[in-house]
Amino acid sequence: MKKLINEPKTVVNELCKGMIEANPNLLAYDEENVVISRKVKKRNKVFLISGGGSGHEPAHAGYVGPGMLDAAVCGDVFASPSVMQVYNAIKENHSDKGVLLIIKNYSGDVMNFENAADLAIEEEEVKVDSVIVNDDVAIEKKEDRRGVAGTLFVHKIAGAAAEDGASLEDCKRVAGKVIRNVRSMGVALKACTVPARGKPTFDLEADKIEMGVGIHGEAGIRRDKWVSVDEMAKVMTDKILKDLPFKSEDECALMINGFGGTPLQELYILNNEVKQILNREKIRVYKTFVGNYMTSIDMAGASISLLNLDSELKKLLSSYSNTVAWKEF
Repeated sequence: MKKLINEPKTVVNELCKGMIEANPNLLAYDEENVVISRKVKKRNKVFLISGGGSGHEPAHAGYVGPGMLDAAVCGDVFASPSVMQVYNAIKENHSDKGVLLIIKNYSGDVMNFENAADLAIEEEEVKVDSVIVNDDVAIEKKEDRRGVAGTLFVHKIAGAAAEDGASLEDCKRVAGKVIRNVRSMGVALKACTVPARGKPTFDLEADKIEMGVGIHGEAGIRRDKWVSVDEMAKVMTDKILKDLPFKSEDECALMINGFGGTPLQELYILNNEVKQILNREKIRVYKTFVGNYMTSIDMAGASISLLNLDSELKKLLSSYSNTVAWKEF
């Protein structure tokens, strides 16, 4: 295993410090591996906190800043942050208007974030509420679906509502609307390598792909023969459209998300194929995002996310934000 690291156990702490060194006017650093925003720390607004295991960079710390998150809690690689990490993030980043936790639907994240919320309500008398993102259509049962790249749309739109002065209840409402209207599907061409493990998380033959992968190095729901990108795009997009029916002339936001080991060249080719499918279905694309938004360390592959938009979501999606990984002006 060749990686630009010192020791596996120091990866998360050092990546947080490196991000802060590169962005001193935007981010502050806390020894609990909580990345916070200096620009909004003292404002009377609903505070948004998210996070989870590291290894998904730029998520989640890359989305801390005006118009998105106020704090991101960084657990070990592919491991939930502890209850105390999340509790301390709430304790240090809240206002009288309250805190909204944006949680991806993984058992460790849900348990630790919700326990931290209960503790903050009891010990600090902070108003805390939460939403759970489950946009991964690879899983058939909706209650078991994982939170993947669609989570970024929740950060962006709920963050815009908070920036506009919305109440905690209204921030939760609009976050819930995004969750109901976003779906994602991913494919892997090569597994990722977790620093502490030192080898790929699963073996994948040269002529095979993993369809329906998550973002924690887990294998997909099935292993298929390698096909051209137009066929991959059709399988993934069809799965999304069947789960979240669009009507002709509906508008959407489209995210082509790289998993960390895929060249932009290939992501743009995938975007072209998905756009052609949507054109045939007469679904209009209001905004397109192509790049590494929620990765799986160095996995080769990509995911497609579609968000069905109404006028409220369109306005909030286009609102001002200024973070390391997402800027809207």
